[in-house]
Amino acid sequence: MALASVSIDSIAAGGDGVGRSAGLVVFVPRTAPGDTVTAHISTKGRFARGTLENVVNPSPVRIEPTCPHYTRDRCGGCQLQHMTYESQLAAKQLIIRDTLQRIGKRSVDSPAIEGSPKDWRYRTKLTLAMRRRGARWIAGLHPYDDPASVFALSDCPITDRSVVAAWREVMEADAYFPEANELRGSIRMTSGGPTLLMIGGESWAARDQFSAAVPSLSAVWWEPAEKKPRRLIYDKRQDRTPSASFAQINADMAEILRGYVLDRAGSYEPRSAIDAYAGSGDIAIKLSEHGVRVTAIELDPEASRWSASRLVAPSRAIRAHVEDALPGVLPTDVVILNPPRAGVDARVTATLEAEVEHLRAVLYVSCNPATLARDLARLPSYRIESLRAFDMFPQTAHVETVCELRPEKES
Repeated sequence: MALASVSIDSIAAGGDGVGRSAGLVVFVPRTAPGDTVTAHISTKGRFARGTLENVVNPSPVRIEPTCPHYTRDRCGGCQLQHMTYESQLAAKQLIIRDTLQRIGKRSVDSPAIEGSPKDWRYRTKLTLAMRRRGARWIAGLHPYDDPASVFALSDCPITDRSVVAAWREVMEADAYFPEANELRGSIRMTSGGPTLLMIGGESWAARDQFSAAVPSLSAVWWEPAEKKPRRLIYDKRQDRTPSASFAQINADMAEILRGYVLDRAGSYEPRSAIDAYAGSGDIAIKLSEHGVRVTAIELDPEASRWSASRLVAPSRAIRAHVEDALPGVLPTDVVILNPPRAGVDARVTATLEAEVEHLRAVLYVSCNPATLARDLARLPSYRIESLRAFDMFPQTAHVETVCELRPEKES
């Protein structure tokens, strides 16, 4: 590896700083726009990756990271703690604009961005990797430059303290974990208390002892290895919300984003709508309460059942892959898409293209600008009516984007 000087200009989608050296585009983790650094560079084609050696001239936006794991353990959970919050927001705006222009071939300005009400202690869910160390276990995250390793986590300053406290109790009961050498676990804070999803292991003979040792947990699910079905061990909560299913981890920001999506959907005065990748149905339910006939499509069985139990008739919930169900529930006035990071299946965009004559709008809620841009490239019959960003994940390079699409033929 050659040692070179690099001037950092911007932040890439994954959180690395981007600069140039000897005509090469260089990606250097833990750098900030305006930094001049020395880095060990490894070249691959027209691009190079750098390992930060020294910050020669620090950027005005560079700050000391709050979390000791960020520097000491090179924690990969956050990517931007070394930058001021305002500069993080600006970087995310440029990531969205540049990605949509480069991949989606859409000419867009940098979108307005909503900052998070909390930039620390906002996470209501924390997923950790667990590794056996002799007779005991550790739980932690991966270094950004060594994803096979796990370091023991003492605290996570972007996570709610009650979630961290619940994790500490769980680790005190590690003698009763499922039989395995490696596990994963997710603790989520719900209105009924902390819940745990334990992932991995072929058998869990001591699950009753575990449950007795961690009485503060209000619910426990177990998802055995080899993709076996998830099992409910117990649930002491009254509302029985599907906390083992996907949900946004920044509750305050999620409420702001939902309000925006509902406002944009409502502006079309739809009589019918499809909420695809609906989760537990928060948006679909609100629309149904305002008289919109909603079809909520969701694959997760628990989330779909919960959605179905709360939708106002004649709205309904369908448990299915979106690409399979969408053609059969069209036409409609408005389609809401809220897919995972992988974006939507090509069959979804093909269906929307075929249905362009009958749709008023598509609202695409994305957590990955790259797959949003790819999917927009598959939707040439729609124009971008509006684009807005929401910082659901402060201190990380992740960002949510709401892209409002209308048929191109409309004036």
